[in-house]
Amino acid sequence: MASEQGSKINQLLKKWPSGSVAVLPWLERQGAYQQLVHEYTKTSWLRRVGQGAYAREGDKVEWTGGLYAIQEQMRLPIHAGGKTALQMQGYAHFLPLGKGATVSLFGLPNVKLPAWFKDYRWEVKIRYTATNLFAGEENQGLTKKELGAYSVAVASPERAMMEVLYLAPHQESYEEAKLLMEGLTTLRPRLVQTLLERCNSVKVKRLFMVLAESFQHTWVKKLDLSKVNFGKGKRMLVRGGRFDSKYNITVPDTGT
Repeated sequence: MASEQGSKINQLLKKWPSGSVAVLPWLERQGAYQQLVHEYTKTSWLRRVGQGAYAREGDKVEWTGGLYAIQEQMRLPIHAGGKTALQMQGYAHFLPLGKGATVSLFGLPNVKLPAWFKDYRWEVKIRYTATNLFAGEENQGLTKKELGAYSVAVASPERAMMEVLYLAPHQESYEEAKLLMEGLTTLRPRLVQTLLERCNSVKVKRLFMVLAESFQHTWVKKLDLSKVNFGKGKRMLVRGGRFDSKYNITVPDTGT
């Protein structure tokens, strides 16, 4: 019996990326039914990270290892986005991503973070935003970020910047958004075009263009803004700021 269990756990570990979480339904699909998983935890092969979620004993599991399980095993449309996605792709060197940092995750309005993920102490603050920011396919503007033994879906820089602006000014500052946009010199105009056309937030589209044009990025010239619905009427990000007459929105007066 012990040798059979040893063989099964070895087979399981081969399929289980180091540093990632495994949820019980996935473990069962690999032949590790609940009673066997219980035995593995008693014999120190596995440790429980929450209800129905496990890590390999001795593995250091970070939030990305939990996100991997959410995406690949639970098939939930949740991704790392906003400022976090920009940091992960090297576009925000001036911002911390280590212990105590805020991690931005995005999903659809009817999708909830699993309880085991919310309750676990990841050493970062998890901020989850459920929104229909973009119409159409839920994975548009997403890319894969390789993290050693596994990869996770994150927002591309084009989408991530719009997600930052979605959270401004209450959860992300306009000043930081401005710094982030300044560094986005190589955005893909075709993807920016698609996302602008499918973006459901008038505020986001107007702010995106105000900032992009202020830095005169070359990709801006390749956009066809006649196809983008910027809505009607005035918008106000802050009171007493600077009014941008082209995009009808009042933004903080930061010298832009």
